[in-house]
Amino acid sequence: MESSKKQPDAAPKSPSIRQVEGQEWWLWGFAVVVTLVLTFGILSLTFPGFHLTGSFYSLNLKEWVRGLAALVLLFDIYTVYQRWQLQCMRRRLAERDELFQLITENAADMIAVVDGEGKRIYNSPAYERVLGYSPEDLAGTSGIEQVHPEDRERVMAAGEKARATGRGERLEYRIRHKDGNWRVLESTASALPSEDGSVDRLVIVNRDITERKRAEGLLTYRAFHDGLTNLPNRALLLDRLQRAIAVSRRHTDFKFAVLFIDIDEFKVINDSLGHAAGDDLLVQIALRLSVSLRGADTIVRGLARAESDLLSSDSTLARPGGDEFVVLVEELHDASDAFRISERIRERLALPFSVSGHPIVVTASIGIAFSTGALTEAQDVLRDAEIAMYRAKHAGKARVEVFDNAMHASAVKRLQLETDLRKALETDELRVYYQPLVEVKTGRIIGFEALSRWQRPQGMVMPGEFIPVANETGLILPINRKLMQEACQQILNWNSLFPNDPGFSVNVNITDKQFADPELASQIEDVLKVTGLNPALLDLEITENIAMSDAERSGIALRELKALGVRLSIDDFGTGYSSLCRLRQFPVDTLKIDRSFVSKMDQNRETQEIVRIIVTLAHNLGLGVVAEGIEDQQQLDMLRDLGCEFGQGYLFSKPASPDVIERLIRDHHCSLMQSAPYAEH
Repeated sequence: MESSKKQPDAAPKSPSIRQVEGQEWWLWGFAVVVTLVLTFGILSLTFPGFHLTGSFYSLNLKEWVRGLAALVLLFDIYTVYQRWQLQCMRRRLAERDELFQLITENAADMIAVVDGEGKRIYNSPAYERVLGYSPEDLAGTSGIEQVHPEDRERVMAAGEKARATGRGERLEYRIRHKDGNWRVLESTASALPSEDGSVDRLVIVNRDITERKRAEGLLTYRAFHDGLTNLPNRALLLDRLQRAIAVSRRHTDFKFAVLFIDIDEFKVINDSLGHAAGDDLLVQIALRLSVSLRGADTIVRGLARAESDLLSSDSTLARPGGDEFVVLVEELHDASDAFRISERIRERLALPFSVSGHPIVVTASIGIAFSTGALTEAQDVLRDAEIAMYRAKHAGKARVEVFDNAMHASAVKRLQLETDLRKALETDELRVYYQPLVEVKTGRIIGFEALSRWQRPQGMVMPGEFIPVANETGLILPINRKLMQEACQQILNWNSLFPNDPGFSVNVNITDKQFADPELASQIEDVLKVTGLNPALLDLEITENIAMSDAERSGIALRELKALGVRLSIDDFGTGYSSLCRLRQFPVDTLKIDRSFVSKMDQNRETQEIVRIIVTLAHNLGLGVVAEGIEDQQQLDMLRDLGCEFGQGYLFSKPASPDVIERLIRDHHCSLMQSAPYAEH
């Protein structure tokens, strides 16, 4: 090829070109005929012997001259007309050629013409703009030379198909840029038929789609990877897990395990330091988890992974969401491998992290699910590992648990309990029970603690069964709103039936989810307005751990509640991690000694001393003391001797329905309570 802009040699002629050539041949033929006629006429006039017999030659000279002149005039007119027609055709062809050249030279797409051997006959200037090759670089080279070796066979097959069928198909392939990088082209080939109908040339239109393919690849990557840590997300994890299940079915010796990792108390860190700090911590955890695994554990392969790759010893670290991470450990030689990885993870996470200048120590609860012959779906395996993780959390956190079928049965039971609990809210199956609070010295009932009970058609459900589920699912919020409304109204009714000064009070527990609600104070204020209960008769109980988890925020929330005029108590005192300095700053009125201390104080000298210290501490801070879980007279006597003001427990009464409590108040009114405490009701 002499030039990349050279037009194809001996290319099939277009209809316009054939029309111009036809006009020219007709004009030449007409000119030859006129010339022969004139020659014959001149010879006849010049040489008298050169004539035809008959009347034809009987015409006089003047008539012959007139005829010849008319013929010459017609010829001239016809010639001028034909020349004008040819000139118009050539002008249109020139304009079309100029337009073609303008389009090809400025088109973003690369246009090429190749012959039957694949050699370039023509290349548009876009080749130099897009791929960097000058006409001299492309001269004499094959059209397949710059194509990626892995794509050449497809490109040549597409060319042969276009020649055979006369119609090309859209094709994507890679081609080398002059700088050595690979670009992706989208190509369409069209056949150029010759005059005999055969096809030996192709017009190929190429479009550079590298940036589009890069964007598509990025979208695909983001669809299967976590945006924060760049780890595989839940979708990609499930794909890998499903492939591992498929391989385990075909190869009985192929074993794998799923490790479900959840960071303990991450919400506390996130809430106290902020979401940006929480994200930073998650990124650091992801990096540390990566190096905690085996050498190939952080390899991230594409979705179209071959079975041979799956059989290699590698694993996937993924972040399905939140503060959860999952490790798919493949090619296990022994179940102990999964435990060793779990311990390595826990050891690495135990080292302090630096987040926003703060040293942070985290622990993790890990659930393990091993491959079994019964596995069918990736979702099931991941669910089993998650169930084991929750068992680890409930067992005390910072633990490793292995899934078994009993866990699944327990999870199904819990799910059914949650479903039934939601229905119970709709069908009003939840009841409010009350347990008396008694003045230790006199035995006088001073108030009641309101407690939720679930009365199902099958029987009573104890709080230990449904309260944890309600708290985890958030159902505790509507349950406690209903309880507070009903309890305030009930106390108001009892104070009307049994007038006394200052009147019975009611204690209501505030859960961590309620305490975190910024609208808590306004909600309680609404309840007090609706029921008309004196705020001083409402005592809100907040557990020690909830109050101390974020002391600064707790102080603000407690002051908002105190501004309503209600009383505040720290529940389960002694079981958490109170700071005495911070406790003095809280506007609380009462400390409630946890039942675990009261139940052992008559058996253990050390426990009795702890109770004494708590009572002394409370009095030094100007706080009242309530002892929970009083079950016998000896415990009551010891608490009275220590100066504890109030108590509650089975010695006085179990939690009971409003009707039972009302009979209790009626039968044992204040005058009777002064003589002796009541036996268990």
